[in-house]
Amino acid sequence: MKRPTQRDVARLAGVSRATVSYVVNDQSGGRVQISEETRQRVLAAIAELGYVPDARAQALRSGSTKTIGLIIPDIHNPHFWEMADGVEQGASAAGYHVLLSSIPPENKSAEDIFESLSHRRIDGLIMVPSFIRHSQEAKRILAHLIKRQVPIVGMMAGYRGESYDIDRVVSDYRDATVEVMNHLLSLQHRRIGFVFGIAVPDFGTDRLFAYRESLQAAGLPVDPDLIVECGPTLEDSYNATRQLLELPSPPTALVAINDLLAIGALRAIRDLNLSVPEDVSLVGYDDIPLAKYLVPRLSTASKDGERMGQEAVRLLLARLQDPDQPRQEVKLPARLILRESIGPAPCL
Repeated sequence: MKRPTQRDVARLAGVSRATVSYVVNDQSGGRVQISEETRQRVLAAIAELGYVPDARAQALRSGSTKTIGLIIPDIHNPHFWEMADGVEQGASAAGYHVLLSSIPPENKSAEDIFESLSHRRIDGLIMVPSFIRHSQEAKRILAHLIKRQVPIVGMMAGYRGESYDIDRVVSDYRDATVEVMNHLLSLQHRRIGFVFGIAVPDFGTDRLFAYRESLQAAGLPVDPDLIVECGPTLEDSYNATRQLLELPSPPTALVAINDLLAIGALRAIRDLNLSVPEDVSLVGYDDIPLAKYLVPRLSTASKDGERMGQEAVRLLLARLQDPDQPRQEVKLPARLILRESIGPAPCL
């Protein structure tokens, strides 16, 4: 069945095609007097025919697609969905749609996905740029987008020292990890395990460095056996936790690099007939919605992903309004959230 056109709408409503265009695009600006009766007739014809304006043609006329591209690194991690939700809220409030792509840093097709998105007609791009760090081709594409003056905002951790010439929303977990470690040490934990579940080697180092520094500041050795590097899945953290707890001298507390991995750790602890926090204290990061519904409720730290997304949209809209303004950076502090999963070290 042929898709209805503005000419079909005009014929049914008994008006000119120009009148239909003015009603659809609401762009007469008072220059053309269109009566309410005529406008309602056009709208009725649109509804009867099921006419949908051609978004591509509208974008060509206005120079704006009202679409924002969004790239997150892990479609399975609820933390990144919170970021996406914040972007969606901010974009929707401003009359924009969001085009979402997930590009895991280890994905061999990451460059192709990024290049494909870069060719789409979008008004701006918001991204977690983790996939760019180890890809010269991705860096080239980013440089090309910047040269084209495509507004870009990165949601990133400031500790990595990225030098991308883009607006940024920055938050990391270094200070929150120092708080976590100080709290565990105050509860007499001296053997603290670290589940370092990462997709690429240098992600999460804000937490790992702070973990090591806190132990050294307390005069405790950094035991490499207590740091298990694994993959980013629940099964990875489950196996890493079992490895830690089956040591001859196991840890009395575990720090998992995010809440998702803390869930895998919690299952492993239970399967070893141990209890949280009586036998092992446990802490994660990101404060995903599930964290406060686990048994026990999970202690965690939060960067407030939803707010990061909202701030990213605010920076992007400001760049669209003033392309020549200096680069902007918003820093958001992380906060520690103590719940039931942390307790005093058990008497050994």
